Parts: sequence; structure tokens; C-alpha cells
Amino acid sequence: MAGEPRVIAPPVTGWAPGRRKGLWSLLGRFVRRNPSMAAGIGVVVVMLLLSVMAPLIVERDPQAIDPVHRLHAPSREYPFGTDHLGRDIYSRTIYGGRVSLLVGSAVALLSMACGVFFGLLSGYFKRVDAIVMRVMDGIMAFPALLLAIALVALLTASMQNVIIALTVVETPRATRVVRAAVLSLVGRDFVEAARALGAGAPRILLRHILPNTIAPLIVQGSFIFAAAVLTEASLSFLGAGTPPTIPSWGNIMGEGRQYIQRAVWVTFFPGLFLSVTVLGINLIGDGLRDILDPRLARRM
Repeated sequence: MAGEPRVIAPPVTGWAPGRRKGLWSLLGRFVRRNPSMAAGIGVVVVMLLLSVMAPLIVERDPQAIDPVHRLHAPSREYPFGTDHLGRDIYSRTIYGGRVSLLVGSAVALLSMACGVFFGLLSGYFKRVDAIVMRVMDGIMAFPALLLAIALVALLTASMQNVIIALTVVETPRATRVVRAAVLSLVGRDFVEAARALGAGAPRILLRHILPNTIAPLIVQGSFIFAAAVLTEASLSFLGAGTPPTIPSWGNIMGEGRQYIQRAVWVTFFPGLFLSVTVLGINLIGDGLRDILDPRLARRM
């Protein structure tokens, strides 16, 4: 009525209770439908947080030498024990995650970028395919670890050169995935329609074909990430990876293998972190494959 005062509702600020509840319900539904992927994400997030927050949660310098406390067993003062130089294994393990995760993520991103470039060209142009894929087949003919060792030896050991060597080793896998996706799309109706409308090859590749290759490429990228972490650890274990002045899980285990019967904790804890991290990444990759594959998604 005309004489009644109007009630104006106060503006809604922040998260509404209903929206917050909806977010938690979506998160709970995701965890129930993808428990293994959720566990993998949790593991990787924890490892990332530990690596990023290493200066805040680690008191001792990972390179500080204390011969008086060499090869001490795990205790309250040294949770993961010490190595043959008295260095704290806990601080070295936490800082070592930085190297492994940085190398793995960099190799995955660079390999995916190179795979997109070479895969699109080789899948769309037959003449380019004859050259590019023979080079990729030649690279894949060598064992990955031996080829990585040879490339690092040629470039000298450093973190940047390890990333370059592993990118060369892993690029053929990403290239083959993108090429296979392109070959399955080249003859589709929407590509033929784009050609009929006068679209050039760059527009067809970037506008119509590239978006349809992202799903399998992301799945392959997760497995490249895990493989790069393992290969970097193997190179460092053999002394052909990152320099000993930079703690990584591989060179920590490599330095401790001589004392494994006397001080097993030197290799056990970095090996445990490495195994759990790779397991988490692989669980994420399996979950992404199940979600992004339409045939598997219908069964879930």
C-alpha cells in the first residue's frame, strides 16, 4: 500500500551460506566420484606447499656441515637423521623437492609446447610428417635414461641443462599424441567445412584442431611430469644430474648409497618422498584420463 514503508534488503557481501554449502557439496561429490584423483591432488599439493614454504619450516641450512653429528639416526633433534657430513636429511629432503618438482613441471610444459608445434605440423602436412616423425622415431629408439645422460654430459651438468635434456627425451611422446589426434580430426566434417569457406591452414590448426587435442595432451603431460621427476632423480643418483651443491632427492640418495647398511635413513626418506610424489602425479593422470575420455566418463 502507498502509506507503508518499503523494506530494503541489505546487500549480500562475501560468500552466501547457500553458495558455500554448494561449493562443499561439489567438492564432496568430486572426492566420492574420483577418490584416487583426489588423493593424488592432495599429495601433490602437500609436496608443493612443503617445497614453497621450505625456508619457513626448515631451521637448518641444508648445506651446513657438522662432522660431530655425522650419520646420526633419526631423533627429536634430527627427525630424518644426518648424512656422512653431518648435514640434516630433513632440511635436504624438503629443499630437494624444489628441484624435482621444478624440473618435472618445466619439462612437462616445454614438452607439451614442443609436442603441440611438431604434432600439428606433422599431422596436417604429409611432407613435414615424413621428416618430423622419423626424427622423433630416432629419438625414441634410444633408452630415455641413456639419451638423457649423453645429452647432460654433452651440455655439462646443471639444472637448466637437465631440463633441456629431458625435454628432448620426452618431446616425441607428446608429439605422437598430438599427431594422432590431428590425424583423427583432419577428415572430419567441420574441418572440411572450414576449408570450403576458404580458411587457411594456420586458422584451421589453431581454431578448429588445436582445441580438440588439449584433453589427450594434458593427460600425457601429467605422465611426462612423473617420468621427468623419476629421470631427474636417476640422473642425480648417478652423478649426471644437478650439481651436488643443489640438494635434490636423487643426489641425496646417491651420496647415501655407500652408507645404506649403516645409515639407511639417508636414502629412505628422500626415496619415500620421491615415490609418494610420483604416485600422486600418476593418480592425477589416471583421474584426468577417466574424466576427459568421453567413453570412460559415461561409465563413471
